[in-house]
Amino acid sequence: MHDVPLWLWLVFVATVVVSLTVDLLAHRKAHVIGFREAAVWSCVWVGLAVAFGALVFRVVGSTAGVEYTTAWLLEKSLSVDNLFVFALIFGYFRVPRAYQHRVLFLGVLGALLFRGVFLAAGVAVVSRFTAVLFAFAAVLFYSTYKILKGEEDSFDPGRSLAVRLLRKVVPVRDEYAGTHFFVKEAGKRVATPLLAVVAAIEAADLVFAVDSVPAVLAVSSDPFIVYTSNAFAILGLRALYFLLAGLLDRFHYLSKGLAFILAFIGVKLLLQASHETISTSIPEIPSLVSLAVIATVLAASVVLSLLRPPPVDPGETDGDRVGDTGEDGGGDTGGDGEGTAGDEPPDRPSIGGKRDLK
Repeated sequence: MHDVPLWLWLVFVATVVVSLTVDLLAHRKAHVIGFREAAVWSCVWVGLAVAFGALVFRVVGSTAGVEYTTAWLLEKSLSVDNLFVFALIFGYFRVPRAYQHRVLFLGVLGALLFRGVFLAAGVAVVSRFTAVLFAFAAVLFYSTYKILKGEEDSFDPGRSLAVRLLRKVVPVRDEYAGTHFFVKEAGKRVATPLLAVVAAIEAADLVFAVDSVPAVLAVSSDPFIVYTSNAFAILGLRALYFLLAGLLDRFHYLSKGLAFILAFIGVKLLLQASHETISTSIPEIPSLVSLAVIATVLAASVVLSLLRPPPVDPGETDGDRVGDTGEDGGGDTGGDGEGTAGDEPPDRPSIGGKRDLK
C-alpha cells in the first residue's frame, strides 16, 4: 500500500465532481455530439488523467506513478470493448444521437459507483487470500479465448437481466419522449425506452467489470491507484465513443490487441500469485514493463488497422457502420426525466415489433 495523503483523495473527488458538473452543464440541452466537440472533450479527459498522474508521481512517488499510468492505460484499452457494446445497444434500441450523451452520462455515474464497490471487494479479497489471483488469471484467459473466438458478438441488449427486470417492474412504452425517462399515459406512469437503454448500459458495465477488476489488480492492489485509474478511464468513455462513432469497425485489429493484453495481464497475475504463494524466486513482471507492453500493443493495433483496412462489403452504406443509429433525435424536450405522452416528436420511429419493450 502506498502512503497517500488525505488531501490527494480530496483533490481527486473534487476533480471528478467539478468535471462532471461542468460536463452536465455543457450538455444540458440535448444535441448531436460532433467530431470536433468530442475531440475537445477527449483532450480534456485525457489531460485531466495525465495531470493527475503527474501529481501522483510527485506526491506519492515514481512507483505509484507508474502503477497509476499503467492501470489507467490498461483500463483505457479495455474500454474499447465498451464502445462496441454502446454502439450495439444504441443501434438495438434505435436511440437518437441527440439523446446518447444523456444516457452515457448516467452510465458513467453508475459505473463509478459499481466499480468502486467491486474494486473495494477485490482489494479486500486479495489482501486476505492471495491465491485468488490464480482464479483472476483464469478469468482473463477465458476472456481472451472469448474475444479470439468472437463469442462476445452474441450480446443481446434486449435480453440482458437488467432490461428484463425493468420490464417486470414498470411498463415500458415503444416510443421516445425527448430525454424523459418516464411519461404519463392515461394517468399512469410508464417508462420510455431511454430508461431501458440506461439499464442495458449499466448491465453491460457490470459484465465488463469481470475483466476490468482482475486486470487492474494485476497492476496494483492499492485502493487509491486502482480506483482513480479506473475513474479517469471511465470519465473519458463518452467523449471517446462520440469521437470514434462510425469508425469503430475500421479499427478491426484492436480486438486482437485487447486479447493479447488480457493474456499478458493473465500471465502477470500467475507470476505474481506464484511469487507470493509458492516461491519468491519466481520472477514478477514490473509495472514499467507492463506499461511498455500495453502501450506498444495498442499503438500497433491502431497502426495495423489503418494500414490494413477491413474489406468493404459492396452493399454496406454509411448507416450500416457500428455506432450510427441514423437518427439525430431533434431537440431536447426537457431534462427532468418525466413528461407526458405527447412530448415526443411526431416523426419518432417506433421500436415495437421484434424489439417490443412491453
